[in-house]
Amino acid sequence: MTTLRTRPPRRRADRAPGVWRGPLQPAEPTDRPTLDHGVRRGFGLNWRYISGVIVAVLSVVLVLSFVTDFFYVRSVQVAGVIYLDASEVFRYADIAESHIFWVNPEEVRQNILDATNVIADAQVTIGWPPDMVRIVIQEREPALVWIQAGVASWVDLQGRVLRQFPQDNGERSDLIRVVADDSVEGPPGGSVLVDTDAIAGALQLQTLLQGLTALRYNPTDGLGFREPAGWDVWFGVGTDMRDKLLIYEALTQDFQARGFVPTLVNVANPDAVVYCCRP
Repeated sequence: MTTLRTRPPRRRADRAPGVWRGPLQPAEPTDRPTLDHGVRRGFGLNWRYISGVIVAVLSVVLVLSFVTDFFYVRSVQVAGVIYLDASEVFRYADIAESHIFWVNPEEVRQNILDATNVIADAQVTIGWPPDMVRIVIQEREPALVWIQAGVASWVDLQGRVLRQFPQDNGERSDLIRVVADDSVEGPPGGSVLVDTDAIAGALQLQTLLQGLTALRYNPTDGLGFREPAGWDVWFGVGTDMRDKLLIYEALTQDFQARGFVPTLVNVANPDAVVYCCRP
């Protein structure tokens, strides 16, 4: 006898019937506000109000800067000076009682350079009180003391007068002194320059002759001095003083060997040496 087994019926998944709804459409915006989780909302700021306050404060500061004395130049900070005083530089700058807003650094620099030959260059910077104007000076170095008509002047390598002294002094013992006779055009200063060949020759003689502190000068014979033995010697000008000194030393040795005492020796032209003796 055959036993028939019946299978339990399969359970169908409950599925909704497929319905064609057409292409997907973007989601409709909702009226519900978006929530920013974890973000703390600050107080609202009125930037127009803040801008107005800033403009008002700046306006007050601007007005105060003109009605008070705090921004008017009554002194300057000066650096780099050796021979000049800070008060002199302030006078050359020509900005006393000027408002700091109207001070032009380039104009101040040019005022200083035009006022004196002592200054080779100047740097001017503008800041805030108390040191509103700072000036850094580069001074020219004097090469020698040039004395003419009783007035001593510091002179640089280019023949420019840096400073004059009312008396016959130069306040610098390391500088050689050159006394010009009355036939020299001058006095030097302004557009009148000292002969640069004379300056170069004087510096060479100072180096070659130990203990030499002073020289004489005239346009015809150049540089010279009086020997302790009693005669005048002239070397001319230029940078060939070493050769002229060798010629002069040879002459003096010959004079001593012959017992000859000159009154003048002129080696300004090495090819035409001149010397004279007492009558």
